[in-house]
Amino acid sequence: MTDVRQVAIPHALREYAFVADGERGALIGPQGHYAWMCFPSWDSPAVFTSLLGGRGDFQIAPADDRHVWGGYYEPRSLIWRSRWITGHTVVECRQALARPATPDRAVVLCRIESKRGQARVRATLDLRANFGRRAMTQVSRDDGVWSMRSGDVHARWAGAAGARHRNGEALVFEIDVDPGEFHDLVLELRTGSPGAGPLDATRLWEATESDWHTSVPPCDDTVAPRDAQLAYAVLAGLTSSTGGMVAAATTSLPERSEAGRNYDYRYAWIRDQCFAGQAVAAHGARPELMDAAVGFVAERILTDGDRLKPAYTVAGGPVPQQRRLPLPGYPGADVVVGNHVTDQFQLDAYGEALQLFAAAARLDRLPVEAARAARVAVDAIIKHDGKLEAGIWETENRIWTHSRLTCVAGLRNAAAMLAAPPEMGEWLALADSILAETTRSSLSPAGYWRRATDDDRIDASLLIPPIRGALAADDPRTVATLTAVNDRLVDDGFVYRYRIDEAPLGSSEGAFMLCGFFLALAGHQQGLQTEALRCFERTRSGCGTSGLFTEEYDVAQRQLRANIPQAFVHAALLETAARLMPSLQDGDVLDRSPGWE
Repeated sequence: MTDVRQVAIPHALREYAFVADGERGALIGPQGHYAWMCFPSWDSPAVFTSLLGGRGDFQIAPADDRHVWGGYYEPRSLIWRSRWITGHTVVECRQALARPATPDRAVVLCRIESKRGQARVRATLDLRANFGRRAMTQVSRDDGVWSMRSGDVHARWAGAAGARHRNGEALVFEIDVDPGEFHDLVLELRTGSPGAGPLDATRLWEATESDWHTSVPPCDDTVAPRDAQLAYAVLAGLTSSTGGMVAAATTSLPERSEAGRNYDYRYAWIRDQCFAGQAVAAHGARPELMDAAVGFVAERILTDGDRLKPAYTVAGGPVPQQRRLPLPGYPGADVVVGNHVTDQFQLDAYGEALQLFAAAARLDRLPVEAARAARVAVDAIIKHDGKLEAGIWETENRIWTHSRLTCVAGLRNAAAMLAAPPEMGEWLALADSILAETTRSSLSPAGYWRRATDDDRIDASLLIPPIRGALAADDPRTVATLTAVNDRLVDDGFVYRYRIDEAPLGSSEGAFMLCGFFLALAGHQQGLQTEALRCFERTRSGCGTSGLFTEEYDVAQRQLRANIPQAFVHAALLETAARLMPSLQDGDVLDRSPGWE
């Protein structure tokens, strides 16, 4: 019997796939193990924790240890197919979390298929709630279905009637699958009470396939249909029925080994939600994700007004304070849950919210509550402008240029789409006033925007406000900032946020994937379509084997860094892929600008 006391070894992040149902998600490693899954919600304790060195695992893989792994997503979905080639067989495991989902129930679907030869496959289940602390108890089998409990989590496992079990250890099931045949395994997790009724794999698969195809469009009208489809699916998979979208599915995956920059991203950031909503609006095919973002952001603003938090749980509650867990962690990092962002204030969130609401109004999908929230956001900008705040990168409190210009863009968009006649003039005047003061205090002698009133460095986030309408594309400040970013923050085609010190780019942190896509959008805005497309292609090359993106990319080692999958990166990819398409169709490709590499 397999030694289930050993925790599955961690792998490079590029080798993990991701499945999700909106209420929670799971990472699947190359050895077929579910290395991470929280239940019942995104920010709940994990039941599979081997990613961070804890107990708890669910693994399906060839019994033959000599195999080569691969995999791919089915179109327009987060249905993942792990694929292994052994000496004599080719076997695939089709994997998904069943959709549509409910908050109190998760269903893990696994369909083992032999593509060549008779495949012997081993499945191991070791459910461990509360980050691996609670062993399986009450393990029993009735009519071929196993039932068990771990802490407050009740589980049933169908399709593994012949599994072996010893007290205190995992369930282990082995099966031979003939060529062209398949075998279904269905794992149900519940809170409250044990499950009942049939676990019909065929019906669950049909409902899941249908739900994904309803949620994710073909994206043939983008420059990268396959990646745009996956981006849509990731955003949908990360978005709860409450409308809240988590920033990522994981916690404590390090930006840099032993640097202490390990964060819990299993919460809904207002800014990220706005990025996602605007990306979906830019494409326009499936506005439901935008509707979810509008509803969630509007409710938070109406509830908290000028005390808006940067992030919330997907249920709209406060993010808990950060604390450490006694787990080994992903190599190079401690394990933390909660996030110190709950103590911050970020002014740009109001500007992003106004842009989101304006985008919804352009599609004639703005609810009354969001129109009310827009006016609350304007009042909050008036109250907080010129005060210290944490900014987009959530560092120390300063008067950040990006935040003020984001509010300018939000006010201009809101004035055009949301304001009544008396308000329009007031909001535009406020935008002009903020822009004038920001120009006075935050424009460098060289003509580009500097990070803050007391920081002369260039920052790639300052590409974003002109794209959103804070300034014209041909404004000298816009052009100078774009040139400065290209000159100082681009290396080997990848874009960094800002220079942390005088060391070469990449020595202090990885390239920031969000910034790469925004540089492509900035080039597109300037009419530099060749450069924009080249930047887009270079940035999207920084994904994992599965096509997923993290927040950062180690250019030298070609490694993904930080939590996975990062929602705002996939949102930026989707928006860029959509916006670049019309220019590509028109053949509108201009000469290269000397400011670009």
